[in-house]
Amino acid sequence: MMKIAILDDVQDVVKNLSCFSLLQDHDVKIFTNSARGIGQVAIRLAPFDAIVLIRERTAMPRALLQKLPNLKLISQTGKVAGHIDLDAAAELGITIAEGIGDPTAPAELAWALIMAAMRKIPQYASNLREGTWQTVSSNPVHNTLGSRLKGKTLAIWGYGKIGQLVAGYGRAFGMQVLVWGREASREKALQDGYVVAASKEEFFTRADVLSLHLRLNEATRGIVLDSDLKRLKPSALFVNISRAELVEEGALLTAVTQGQPAALDVFDAEPLAHDSPLLRLPNVLATPHLGYVEQQSYEIYFEAAFQNIVDYAKRELA
Repeated sequence: MMKIAILDDVQDVVKNLSCFSLLQDHDVKIFTNSARGIGQVAIRLAPFDAIVLIRERTAMPRALLQKLPNLKLISQTGKVAGHIDLDAAAELGITIAEGIGDPTAPAELAWALIMAAMRKIPQYASNLREGTWQTVSSNPVHNTLGSRLKGKTLAIWGYGKIGQLVAGYGRAFGMQVLVWGREASREKALQDGYVVAASKEEFFTRADVLSLHLRLNEATRGIVLDSDLKRLKPSALFVNISRAELVEEGALLTAVTQGQPAALDVFDAEPLAHDSPLLRLPNVLATPHLGYVEQQSYEIYFEAAFQNIVDYAKRELA
C-alpha cells in the first residue's frame, strides 16, 4: 500500500470520478486547498510516497523535492511541463510518470469563448438578469452590437492538435482561417487547405479573431510582443487559453486597458486575484482556467495518472 496525495482538487470532484476506484487499495489523501510557500508544502507532503499533480497547479522545484525524503513517485495528469525540476527528481531517485492529454475540451472552450465574446453573450445575459433588455452596457460608449463570425479572419498561432480543431470550427462557421507558427505547422496547415500568413506582421494585421495554441517553453515565453498586439485591429478579439506567459510581460494589460477585446482562460498568477484589473474591464471575458476542466477530460487524465501509480506499486511491491 502506498500513501498518495492528490493536490489542488479545488472543486472536490476527484473522489467522484469513476477511475478513482483504481486507488482503492492505497491510502489516499485529497487536498482541496493549496498550501503556499515551499515550507508549508513540504510539511504537508512529507508523509507521502506518491503525489498526483493536477496539471501545473503546484510547482515541484528542487528546493521542495529535497525536503520530501519519502517521495518515490510523481504522477502527472496530462503532460509534464516546466513546473517539475526533472533533473532534481532524477538525482533524488523520484520517478516521474507522465499522463496523457486530449485536445477536445480546450478546443471547445476556445470556441465557446470566441462565440461568447464576439456576440457579447455574457454582457447581455448579465443585464437581462437586472431587467435590462437587449443592452450590453448602461454606458453608451460600451453599449455596442455583437458581431457574427462568418466572413471574418480567424488567425491561429500554433497548428497542433488543438489549433487544428479550432481551425476546423472556424471553417465550419464560414471564417477565413489564417495560420502562423513553426515551419512544420505552416506546412501542415497548407496541406489541410488553410492560408498561411506571409509574416508574423501580416498575421496580426489581418486577424479579426486571433487565438494562441502554443506550448510554453523557453522558445515561446514572451513570444507575443507588445508591438504585435499594437498591430491588431481595434475590434480584433485576442484569445488565449494556452499560457499567459506566452505574452510579453505587461503587454496584454496595456492592450486591453486601451480597449482591445480579449477572451482569456489563463493568467500570470492563478488563481486570479478578485481585484485584478482584468475583471473590471468590459472588453475582457475571463474564465478560471477551464480548458481541461470538464467531466470526460478529468476521467481521461486521472485514469492515466492513477493507472501509472497502480503499475508502479505492482512493480515496487512485488
